[in-house]
Amino acid sequence: MEANRPGIGRDRKLITKTAEEQTTMNKFKSIRRVVTGSRADGKSIVTYDGPSPGAHGHPVHEARGYTDLWVWRETPQPLDGDEDAALWPDEFPGPRGGGHMRVVHWPSSGADPSSVPARTESHEPRQLGDGDKGRSWDRGGGNNLSISDMHKTESVDFGIVMHGERTIVLDDYQTALSPGDVVIEVGAWHLWDSSRIGCDMAFDMISADFGSNRAGIQERHVDVLPPRSDCGLPQGVKPQRRVVTIDRIPGKSSLVSDSASPDFRADPSRPGFAIQRLWVVETHPAPIVPETLHLPHVLVPPPNGVVLNALTFPPDSKWQERVSEADVREFYQSVGAAEICTTGTIPHMPYSQMSNTFDFCLVTEGEITLLLDSEEVTLKGGEMALIRGQNHAWSNRTDSPAVVVIASHDAQKHTKVQ
Repeated sequence: MEANRPGIGRDRKLITKTAEEQTTMNKFKSIRRVVTGSRADGKSIVTYDGPSPGAHGHPVHEARGYTDLWVWRETPQPLDGDEDAALWPDEFPGPRGGGHMRVVHWPSSGADPSSVPARTESHEPRQLGDGDKGRSWDRGGGNNLSISDMHKTESVDFGIVMHGERTIVLDDYQTALSPGDVVIEVGAWHLWDSSRIGCDMAFDMISADFGSNRAGIQERHVDVLPPRSDCGLPQGVKPQRRVVTIDRIPGKSSLVSDSASPDFRADPSRPGFAIQRLWVVETHPAPIVPETLHLPHVLVPPPNGVVLNALTFPPDSKWQERVSEADVREFYQSVGAAEICTTGTIPHMPYSQMSNTFDFCLVTEGEITLLLDSEEVTLKGGEMALIRGQNHAWSNRTDSPAVVVIASHDAQKHTKVQ
């Protein structure tokens, strides 16, 4: 086994904590996590299904904490191995050269305001961590319970609200976020306020590089796509909210946009299906830019990059008997992803795919079934699948649409199937 890399076992479950070892006194919600892997013959399987073992409680406030779902220390990140990377020692905002996917749990202020700590005074920016190598900064202003300090990290973060409500506060804007809303924090100063009803929020934090001055401001001008004047989404598809933030001048955060995703892709053969595009990380380290949807990548990220999308899956019954394999290939061709189409490999589901990507898939609405070569598993809102480059498909067997927010990271295998 190589250092800082998951082990190279195949055809086996993840090496992780037992159910007894995962027992904690934390009072926040556990997060169900499904992780895929491969058998020795390359067929896709589930290697883990249960609460993520990476739960960490706060030393003082038992209702606050975070749950690591996966950590990586290299880009592209490895697809194979049987070690559970949710258990790796972590750092904030995630390892340099890699990143992490985690859920943060912040409680409300509660019924008794007298029990809530006072907010600290705001102050000039202070760099945290190991001397001048620290990768986070704060300006105070929080109470360490339901309100964070104003802070920024050397990262580009995808934040997805899972439960509750959370207000993001910038230097020039603030707004409340609801379940399913997505924030793209491009290295910007921000404060989180969960005091009204508390919040669980997932964060895919991707390593960036602020350069020698460490200011972390916008690197170059990029035209921001305007909101769509005519939504044009397929019937039954809800607009996906996207909030983008950045620092244009040192020490001050700005709102770039707060609107529905300005770009989407539909499939004529699947009425009610849509991919609402949210962000593209075009290289590594992640650039500090105000917009990326002018880039062509939809389902397949650029080398060393990431694509973030919100996919709405209509009920299978609305389309399944009328779609041919040719229709499926045409769809994948239309989104520049013909090479990942594996139609015909999973019975009764023509829309299957396999790519060298590590996909973090969070169900934000409804219920959906993940189909693999050898088994299947059903996920509900607030649950997450981690697909490590395996053949798979999605099936909606309910009567209502399901929404899955998927961050697909460029990745690679370090071993060959034997």
